[in-house]
Amino acid sequence: MEEDKVRGKAEPSGWPAKAWSLLSATRSESPLIQCITNFVSMDLMANTLLSAGASPAMIHSADEIPDFTPHARALCINVGTLSADWLPAMKLAAQFACQSCKPWVLDPVAAGASGFRLKACLELVELKPTVIRGNASEVIALSKASLGPSKGVDSSHESTDAVEAAKSLAQASGAIVAVSGAVDIVTDGERVVGAHNGVPMMQRITATGCSVTALIAAFVAVDPLHALEATVSALSIFGVAGEMGMNLAKGPASLRMHLIDSLYGLDDAVVHSRVSITSFS
Repeated sequence: MEEDKVRGKAEPSGWPAKAWSLLSATRSESPLIQCITNFVSMDLMANTLLSAGASPAMIHSADEIPDFTPHARALCINVGTLSADWLPAMKLAAQFACQSCKPWVLDPVAAGASGFRLKACLELVELKPTVIRGNASEVIALSKASLGPSKGVDSSHESTDAVEAAKSLAQASGAIVAVSGAVDIVTDGERVVGAHNGVPMMQRITATGCSVTALIAAFVAVDPLHALEATVSALSIFGVAGEMGMNLAKGPASLRMHLIDSLYGLDDAVVHSRVSITSFS
């Protein structure tokens, strides 16, 4: 993208207020968010949701899903440590979420790393997630539905490289598609919006991407009719917490702690002064 395209068109009056209203609603409503996620990310995802005011539930047994999933406000599925044993539970939970008219969010971790993983992610996409959030390489792999070079859970592409792939995936799936990167890109297939908050050291903490996906699920839970706005607001709010935490951190370990504390302590003034969201189209 050219420099002016990366910057986007600022909308100072609307986005910070929207982001604050969604964080406030999450704090006041404490939505129950079911997470079927990987072993690496469970702790940080749960603590991110708690710090934002949501109520996490790490329920992944297929035996519990029929009773539990319909009562959750939203579902988050992350395939990071995917296994053949867990995939049926993920698909069953997605089916129950759809039947209950509850939003659900897919994190297609390392989607193009293997044939099994790509096939599983495509099967989950067929179950109509409300939002798909991944890095550029993951979104490109899903959009092309082909195997390509992968760096595991890391991305070998910038988020701006995946704009057209994200738009195509959004149009094909009906989902809002978010691409994490130096600028987080969110699209519904037509509109393209960018969140510019965050710090590079967040990439040095495992499960930050997984955790922001969970936060997206919480924001979509409190405003399911505006999933694009909820998604970009969650990305920006999480990035602001990272910026605030970085002011106190000495490295990745302390940033992890201060990130959670900062998310918990965000107030109206900070959100309105630091949220940076722009429209590309």
